[in-house]
Formats: sequence, structure tokens, C-alpha cells
Amino acid sequence: MKAKETEAEKRTRLSRELAHDRKVRASGYRERALKLFSHVCASCGREFSGRRLRELTVHHIDHDFRNNPNDGSNWMLLCLYCHDNEHETHEHNARSSKPVTVGEAAPPVANPFDDLDALLGK
Repeated sequence: MKAKETEAEKRTRLSRELAHDRKVRASGYRERALKLFSHVCASCGREFSGRRLRELTVHHIDHDFRNNPNDGSNWMLLCLYCHDNEHETHEHNARSSKPVTVGEAAPPVANPFDDLDALLGK
């Protein structure tokens, strides 16, 4: 029978596991992409920093998450919304058999400045 782990041993074990997880994440493609590219969505142009950096995702241009060249040539940083839109567009195009242009970022869903002049009465 295994002896019950003390609170101090549990903290030490968890601390070791967290350090290991941090090291694994730092060597992952997301961390490499964040070091290579500016923290801007390639589709809508929004900038991300601090806590909001987690909203910036790595999109694989060829849609193959296993293709991770060191130079980042298969990656683009997209915000959560543009990333979802890119995959929805890709799936829609695949179903409609319309050819997909590899590397083309999806346009923003809506432009909040459409008809701004009309709204301002100009």
C-alpha cells in the first residue's frame, strides 16, 4: 500500500509538473510563432498584449497542425474570431468544391465602419 502524500510533497510534485508543462509549452509551435511574429491578427489587424495575448491563435495555412516548420512559413496569427471564420470558410469551400486559396486570410465578418458617412449625416 502506498503511503499518503503529505501536503508539502504534493506542492513539490505539482510545482515540478507545472515547471515541466511550462517547458513543454515554450518549445511548442504557439510559443515559437509568438516569438517570430508581431502580436497582431493577420486578418483583422487587432493588436494583442498582456492577458489578451491568449486570444491570439496560430492558424496552420495548409490546415495541417503537424506541419510546423521552424521558420513559421505555415503559420499565421489570427484572433479567435478570425480563426473560427477561417475554418468555417475552409469547410464551406470544401463542401461546395470551390477551390481554396492556401494562405489567404479570411476577410473580417463585418466592417463596423460601413456607411459611417451616412450615419454621421455627411
